[in-house]
Amino acid sequence: MTKEQIGNLFGLMLEYLPPTLKIFGFTLLWSIPLGMVVALLKMCRFKPVSWLTNIYILIMRGTPLLLQLIVAQYSVPYLRKWSGCPSFLKNLLDGIDIRSSGYIFNMLLIAFVLNYAAYFAEIFRGGIEAIPKGQYEAAGALGFSRLQTFFRIILPQVVKRVVPASSNEIITLIKDTSLASAIPYMEIMYIAKKQVPTYASLLPLFMAGLFYFVFAMVLTLVFSYIEKKLNYYK
Repeated sequence: MTKEQIGNLFGLMLEYLPPTLKIFGFTLLWSIPLGMVVALLKMCRFKPVSWLTNIYILIMRGTPLLLQLIVAQYSVPYLRKWSGCPSFLKNLLDGIDIRSSGYIFNMLLIAFVLNYAAYFAEIFRGGIEAIPKGQYEAAGALGFSRLQTFFRIILPQVVKRVVPASSNEIITLIKDTSLASAIPYMEIMYIAKKQVPTYASLLPLFMAGLFYFVFAMVLTLVFSYIEKKLNYYK
Protein backbone atom coordinates (compact mmCIF):
# COMPACT_ATOMS: atom_id res chain seq x y z
CA MET A 1 0.00 0.00 0.00
CA THR A 2 1.17 3.52 -0.78
CA LYS A 3 1.45 6.29 1.80
CA GLU A 4 -1.55 7.98 0.21
CA GLN A 5 -3.66 4.83 0.56
CA ILE A 6 -2.58 4.42 4.19
CA GLY A 7 -3.47 8.04 4.86
CA ASN A 8 -6.89 7.60 3.26
CA LEU A 9 -7.47 4.43 5.27
CA PHE A 10 -6.45 6.16 8.50
CA GLY A 11 -8.86 9.01 7.77
CA LEU A 12 -11.65 6.54 7.03
CA MET A 13 -11.11 4.79 10.38
CA LEU A 14 -11.12 8.12 12.18
CA GLU A 15 -14.48 8.78 10.56
CA TYR A 16 -15.87 5.59 12.13
CA LEU A 17 -14.25 6.19 15.51
CA PRO A 18 -17.28 8.01 17.03
CA PRO A 19 -19.64 4.99 16.60
CA THR A 20 -17.10 2.82 18.44
CA LEU A 21 -16.78 5.32 21.28
CA LYS A 22 -20.57 5.68 21.31
CA ILE A 23 -21.01 1.98 22.12
CA PHE A 24 -18.26 2.17 24.74
CA GLY A 25 -19.56 5.31 26.44
CA PHE A 26 -23.24 4.42 26.58
CA THR A 27 -22.49 0.89 27.76
CA LEU A 28 -20.52 2.24 30.72
CA LEU A 29 -23.14 4.90 31.41
CA TRP A 30 -25.88 2.30 31.87
CA SER A 31 -24.13 -0.93 32.86
CA ILE A 32 -22.29 0.42 35.93
CA PRO A 33 -25.41 1.70 37.80
CA LEU A 34 -27.40 -1.33 36.60
CA GLY A 35 -24.61 -3.57 37.86
CA MET A 36 -24.86 -1.99 41.31
CA VAL A 37 -28.63 -2.56 41.34
CA VAL A 38 -28.16 -6.19 40.27
CA ALA A 39 -25.51 -6.69 42.96
CA LEU A 40 -27.90 -5.42 45.64
CA LEU A 41 -30.70 -7.62 44.28
CA LYS A 42 -28.44 -10.66 44.41
CA MET A 43 -27.68 -9.89 48.06
CA CYS A 44 -31.39 -9.49 48.81
CA ARG A 45 -32.63 -11.71 51.64
CA PHE A 46 -35.87 -12.41 49.73
CA LYS A 47 -34.81 -15.66 48.05
CA PRO A 48 -36.92 -15.48 44.85
CA VAL A 49 -35.31 -12.14 43.98
CA SER A 50 -31.77 -13.41 44.58
CA TRP A 51 -32.51 -16.64 42.63
CA LEU A 52 -33.83 -14.75 39.61
CA THR A 53 -30.83 -12.43 39.76
CA ASN A 54 -28.49 -15.42 39.87
CA ILE A 55 -30.17 -16.89 36.78
CA TYR A 56 -29.77 -13.61 34.91
CA ILE A 57 -26.07 -13.39 35.85
CA LEU A 58 -25.51 -17.04 34.94
CA ILE A 59 -27.05 -16.57 31.48
CA MET A 60 -25.18 -13.35 30.74
CA ARG A 61 -21.81 -14.70 31.89
CA GLY A 62 -22.35 -18.22 30.58
CA THR A 63 -23.14 -17.39 26.95
CA PRO A 64 -20.97 -15.57 24.39
CA LEU A 65 -21.53 -11.84 23.98
CA LEU A 66 -21.62 -12.34 20.21
CA LEU A 67 -24.56 -14.72 20.61
CA GLN A 68 -26.36 -12.18 22.78
CA LEU A 69 -25.79 -9.48 20.15
CA ILE A 70 -27.27 -11.68 17.43
CA VAL A 71 -30.27 -12.59 19.59
CA ALA A 72 -30.86 -8.91 20.38
CA GLN A 73 -30.76 -8.01 16.70
CA TYR A 74 -33.31 -10.62 15.62
CA SER A 75 -35.47 -10.68 18.75
CA VAL A 76 -38.01 -8.03 17.63
CA PRO A 77 -38.91 -9.49 14.19
CA TYR A 78 -39.11 -13.05 15.54
CA LEU A 79 -41.22 -12.04 18.55
CA ARG A 80 -43.60 -10.29 16.17
CA LYS A 81 -44.10 -13.57 14.30
CA TRP A 82 -44.56 -15.59 17.49
CA SER A 83 -48.19 -16.69 17.72
CA GLY A 84 -48.07 -16.86 21.51
CA CYS A 85 -46.76 -13.30 21.94
CA PRO A 86 -48.92 -11.38 24.47
CA SER A 87 -50.99 -8.62 22.90
CA PHE A 88 -49.46 -5.81 24.98
CA LEU A 89 -45.95 -6.93 23.98
CA LYS A 90 -46.95 -7.29 20.32
CA ASN A 91 -48.40 -3.76 20.31
CA LEU A 92 -45.16 -2.49 21.82
CA LEU A 93 -43.01 -4.33 19.27
CA ASP A 94 -45.15 -3.14 16.36
CA GLY A 95 -44.14 0.41 17.24
CA ILE A 96 -40.45 -0.37 16.69
CA ASP A 97 -39.10 0.44 13.25
CA ILE A 98 -36.49 -2.26 12.60
CA ARG A 99 -35.38 -0.44 9.44
CA SER A 100 -34.52 2.77 11.26
CA SER A 101 -30.90 3.86 11.60
CA GLY A 102 -31.09 3.72 15.39
CA TYR A 103 -32.54 0.21 15.67
CA ILE A 104 -29.23 -1.66 15.32
CA PHE A 105 -27.49 0.62 17.80
CA ASN A 106 -30.29 0.32 20.37
CA MET A 107 -30.29 -3.48 20.16
CA LEU A 108 -26.50 -3.54 20.43
CA LEU A 109 -26.63 -1.27 23.44
CA ILE A 110 -29.22 -3.44 25.20
CA ALA A 111 -27.06 -6.54 24.71
CA PHE A 112 -23.85 -4.81 25.82
CA VAL A 113 -25.46 -3.23 28.87
CA LEU A 114 -27.14 -6.44 30.06
CA ASN A 115 -23.93 -8.41 29.55
CA TYR A 116 -21.57 -6.00 31.30
CA ALA A 117 -24.03 -5.24 34.09
CA ALA A 118 -23.81 -8.92 35.08
CA TYR A 119 -20.00 -8.75 35.31
CA PHE A 120 -20.03 -5.45 37.17
CA ALA A 121 -22.65 -6.87 39.56
CA GLU A 122 -20.31 -9.66 40.63
CA ILE A 123 -17.44 -7.21 41.04
CA PHE A 124 -19.55 -4.85 43.16
CA ARG A 125 -21.00 -7.70 45.22
CA GLY A 126 -17.50 -8.94 46.02
CA GLY A 127 -16.45 -5.43 47.02
CA ILE A 128 -19.45 -4.94 49.29
CA GLU A 129 -19.13 -8.32 50.97
CA ALA A 130 -15.41 -7.74 51.58
CA ILE A 131 -16.22 -4.91 54.01
CA PRO A 132 -16.08 -6.20 57.62
CA LYS A 133 -19.52 -6.49 59.26
CA GLY A 134 -18.19 -4.63 62.27
CA GLN A 135 -18.20 -1.40 60.28
CA TYR A 136 -21.97 -1.64 59.84
CA GLU A 137 -22.39 -2.22 63.56
CA ALA A 138 -20.06 0.65 64.46
CA ALA A 139 -21.92 3.01 62.11
CA GLY A 140 -25.22 1.97 63.66
CA ALA A 141 -23.87 2.62 67.13
CA LEU A 142 -22.90 6.14 66.00
CA GLY A 143 -26.44 6.83 64.85
CA PHE A 144 -26.01 6.37 61.09
CA SER A 145 -28.98 5.05 59.15
CA ARG A 146 -28.52 2.13 56.74
CA LEU A 147 -28.45 4.50 53.74
CA GLN A 148 -25.98 6.84 55.42
CA THR A 149 -23.79 3.89 56.36
CA PHE A 150 -23.79 2.59 52.80
CA PHE A 151 -23.13 5.86 50.98
CA ARG A 152 -20.79 7.54 53.47
CA ILE A 153 -18.79 4.61 54.84
CA ILE A 154 -19.20 1.46 52.76
CA LEU A 155 -19.42 2.80 49.19
CA PRO A 156 -16.11 4.79 49.27
CA GLN A 157 -14.30 1.65 50.40
CA VAL A 158 -16.09 -0.48 47.80
CA VAL A 159 -15.05 1.90 45.03
CA LYS A 160 -11.42 1.61 46.06
CA ARG A 161 -11.62 -2.18 46.16
CA VAL A 162 -13.39 -2.66 42.83
CA VAL A 163 -11.36 -0.26 40.68
CA PRO A 164 -8.71 -2.86 39.63
CA ALA A 165 -11.28 -5.48 38.61
CA SER A 166 -13.55 -2.88 37.02
CA SER A 167 -10.66 -1.48 35.00
CA ASN A 168 -10.08 -4.94 33.49
CA GLU A 169 -13.72 -5.15 32.43
CA ILE A 170 -13.69 -1.63 30.98
CA ILE A 171 -10.55 -2.35 28.96
CA THR A 172 -12.16 -5.56 27.73
CA LEU A 173 -15.23 -3.56 26.74
CA ILE A 174 -13.31 -1.30 24.35
CA LYS A 175 -12.07 -4.45 22.59
CA ASP A 176 -15.48 -6.14 22.68
CA THR A 177 -16.99 -3.24 20.73
CA SER A 178 -15.38 -4.90 17.68
CA LEU A 179 -18.01 -7.66 17.98
CA ALA A 180 -20.58 -5.14 16.77
CA SER A 181 -19.11 -5.55 13.29
CA ALA A 182 -20.76 -8.98 13.07
CA ILE A 183 -24.30 -7.50 13.25
CA PRO A 184 -23.22 -5.42 11.23
CA TYR A 185 -22.72 -2.02 12.87
CA MET A 186 -20.61 0.61 11.15
CA GLU A 187 -17.59 0.96 13.45
CA ILE A 188 -13.81 0.62 13.16
CA MET A 189 -13.58 -3.17 12.86
CA TYR A 190 -16.45 -3.30 10.37
CA ILE A 191 -14.83 -0.78 8.06
CA ALA A 192 -11.42 -2.47 8.46
CA LYS A 193 -12.84 -5.82 7.31
CA LYS A 194 -14.53 -4.14 4.36
CA GLN A 195 -11.22 -2.60 3.26
CA VAL A 196 -9.20 -5.84 3.30
CA PRO A 197 -10.42 -7.05 -0.14
CA THR A 198 -10.33 -3.49 -1.50
CA TYR A 199 -6.61 -3.13 -0.85
CA ALA A 200 -5.79 -6.87 -0.99
CA SER A 201 -3.91 -6.37 2.26
CA LEU A 202 -4.20 -7.19 5.96
CA LEU A 203 -2.96 -3.73 6.88
CA PRO A 204 -6.51 -2.40 7.56
CA LEU A 205 -6.91 -5.04 10.27
CA PHE A 206 -3.54 -4.17 11.79
CA MET A 207 -4.50 -0.50 11.78
CA ALA A 208 -7.78 -1.33 13.52
CA GLY A 209 -5.81 -3.33 16.09
CA LEU A 210 -3.58 -0.30 16.64
CA PHE A 211 -6.63 1.84 17.42
CA TYR A 212 -7.82 -0.65 20.05
CA PHE A 213 -4.30 -0.93 21.48
CA VAL A 214 -4.07 2.85 21.90
CA PHE A 215 -7.50 2.95 23.59
CA ALA A 216 -6.49 0.15 25.97
CA MET A 217 -3.18 1.86 26.78
CA VAL A 218 -4.90 5.17 27.53
CA LEU A 219 -7.44 3.44 29.78
CA THR A 220 -4.64 1.57 31.56
CA LEU A 221 -2.85 4.83 32.33
CA VAL A 222 -6.08 6.49 33.48
CA PHE A 223 -6.93 3.66 35.87
CA SER A 224 -3.36 3.51 37.18
CA TYR A 225 -3.69 7.19 38.06
CA ILE A 226 -7.10 6.61 39.70
CA GLU A 227 -5.75 3.71 41.77
CA LYS A 228 -2.90 5.88 43.04
CA LYS A 229 -5.33 8.65 43.97
CA LEU A 230 -7.55 6.18 45.84
CA ASN A 231 -4.63 4.63 47.68
CA TYR A 232 -5.28 6.68 50.80
CA TYR A 233 -5.56 3.64 53.03
CA LYS A 234 -4.54 0.02 52.91
